[in-house]
Amino acid sequence: MSLAPLTRCSWCSDDPLYIAYHDEEWGVPVTDDRKLFEMLILEGAQAGLAWITILRKRENYRRAFADFEPAAVARFDEADVARLMADEGIVRNRLKIASAIRNARVFIALQQQHGSFADWLWRQVDYTPQLNRLQRLGDAPATSELSDQISKTLKKAGMNFVGSTIIYAFLQATGVVNDHLTDCHRYPHGPAGRVRVPTASVHE
Repeated sequence: MSLAPLTRCSWCSDDPLYIAYHDEEWGVPVTDDRKLFEMLILEGAQAGLAWITILRKRENYRRAFADFEPAAVARFDEADVARLMADEGIVRNRLKIASAIRNARVFIALQQQHGSFADWLWRQVDYTPQLNRLQRLGDAPATSELSDQISKTLKKAGMNFVGSTIIYAFLQATGVVNDHLTDCHRYPHGPAGRVRVPTASVHE
C-alpha cells in the first residue's frame, strides 16, 4: 500500500533541493552563531532574487566565504573582494559582497557585546519561537513588528542589507518565527518550547 504524499508549504514546489531545505531546515530553531551568520548573509544575497537561486549557489558561497566563519570573513580585504567579484559561483554584486564583510565585523562586535549573537537574537523572543497559524501562503506577512525592531537595531549597529523584509525571511529561516502552514507536515502541533542557547556559541 502506497503512502499518501506529505503536504508541504506550497512555496517549496517539487524541486528536491527546495523540498530538503523545507523539510530539514526552514523553521528549525538555530542557536549556532556560524549558522546564523550564514543565513544572515545568504538572505542578504537573495535580495531581488529567488531563494532557490541562492540555495543552488550555497556550497559555492560556503567555499568563497570561508565556510561563513565571521572572524575569517571580517578579515577579507580588497583582494578578496576582487576574488569574489570574479567568482561565477556566487552572486557577483559588489554591494552585497562588501555588505557581507561589513556585516561580519558588526556581527563580531555584537558577539563581544552580548556573549553570542544567538543569545542576543533569541532574547528578543524570550527564547521561545513565535508560532504563527497561517492557513494560506498569502497569509504570511513580509515584515512584522519583531523584524522591524531587529532590522532597526542591526542597522544602528552598522549592518546593511538587513531591511525588515530580509530580516523577516531570516527569522523564518532560523526558526525564530515558524511560518509553516497549518496543513504542512512540518507544522508543530503543540506549544513551542523554550530554546536553549549554548553558552559557547561564539566561533573564533
